[in-house]
Amino acid sequence: MSDLVTARLVLHPMTFSEAEQVVAGESDGGARWAPGYPGVGDVAAAKRFLDTCANTGDPQPFGNYEIRRREDGRTIGGLGFHGPADMNGTVTVGYGLVPSARGKGYASEALRELLLIARKHGATRVKGDADHDNIASQHVMLAAGMRPAGQNERVRYFETAWTETAAPADPRS
Repeated sequence: MSDLVTARLVLHPMTFSEAEQVVAGESDGGARWAPGYPGVGDVAAAKRFLDTCANTGDPQPFGNYEIRRREDGRTIGGLGFHGPADMNGTVTVGYGLVPSARGKGYASEALRELLLIARKHGATRVKGDADHDNIASQHVMLAAGMRPAGQNERVRYFETAWTETAAPADPRS
């Protein structure tokens, strides 16, 4: 799968080798990691991705993506799916940015693109959650078009759903 480009970002599908480097916390020298990358969440996501690859193969497009700024190519965070769609077409997403990249709209921009990927590849529902005190993450999901879907004592849940999957783009357009 090739890189996905948004107005300010490149979403780079993580490879097995890149995930191993994230887990080890060691760039290959060619990777341009922003200070603070990878974070704890990035390492956990990379471990989940490696487990999925080992058990069922590369899950792309329902895998992990590095969030890179177009202007300098630096990896400022990650986002992705917790696995392929379940039998009902539901996927769960997660994301995170290095502290210096927060508050600039990057996470919402990246999440909007991830929602498009999910819909394009047959998902009918995308779910996410954020701790009650993580107001910034709640704003990210709302800005990306997800809606509140309940809560428990620890987290608020968000989701977006489509009644039908997106039709392939008309090649004549």
